[in-house]
Amino acid sequence: MSLDRRAFIDILAEGQGAIGGAVLPPPDGIWGMPPEVLHTLPGYGADVDKNREVARDIMHQLGYGPDHRLGVKLSTRNVPGYRDAAIITISHLKEVYVDAELEVIDTANYFPRIMRKDYKLAVEVSTGGLDEPDQKFYENYVCGAERNLTGYCDPETDRLIDAQSMEADADKRRRLVWEIERQLAEDASRPVLLYSRFASCKQPYLKDLTTMTNSRFNGWRMEDVWLDR
Repeated sequence: MSLDRRAFIDILAEGQGAIGGAVLPPPDGIWGMPPEVLHTLPGYGADVDKNREVARDIMHQLGYGPDHRLGVKLSTRNVPGYRDAAIITISHLKEVYVDAELEVIDTANYFPRIMRKDYKLAVEVSTGGLDEPDQKFYENYVCGAERNLTGYCDPETDRLIDAQSMEADADKRRRLVWEIERQLAEDASRPVLLYSRFASCKQPYLKDLTTMTNSRFNGWRMEDVWLDR
């Protein structure tokens, strides 16, 4: 509730990014929630100050406040793409009486630790090769998945994930995906900070290259690409 996702985009991606849930949001993705639906999820409302007021009320109910703050260690990989996002996260947590201490971990040690869930709170960069709910959900959110780094496990969510995977009607499947997105957000299963967009450059003599908007990994076969020189 304390995250200002627009601030992550403005600071880390020079404004070139998108706010979304577990699935890539439109217009880049075809399955994610549109803004008017996304803004109804916990923590996604456009009024960040109002969201933080709700968060502070929750913390008060748990016994925390300005004079009794929660201390926690926030771990991340010691490279800029991870570290910078972690620093912004720490500043946002301070708004709701959470004081996080940054722990940076060398790459060789970071991935083994994150895989065995040896952390209290962490900032992780998640990558996906496809704009496809099955890839996102089965890899990251179902019970026991190898890359389910938070250990999230809910049988009803798993049932919905199976249901969307078997649904042949695209519109019905999209509605099921949105229902799963809502459940994941309400459970705070793995809060998503931002989706970054990346620029690419090409020489004018490079022809018939189609760049992807829904993945940084797709479109590299280049069977139709040729050089006019």
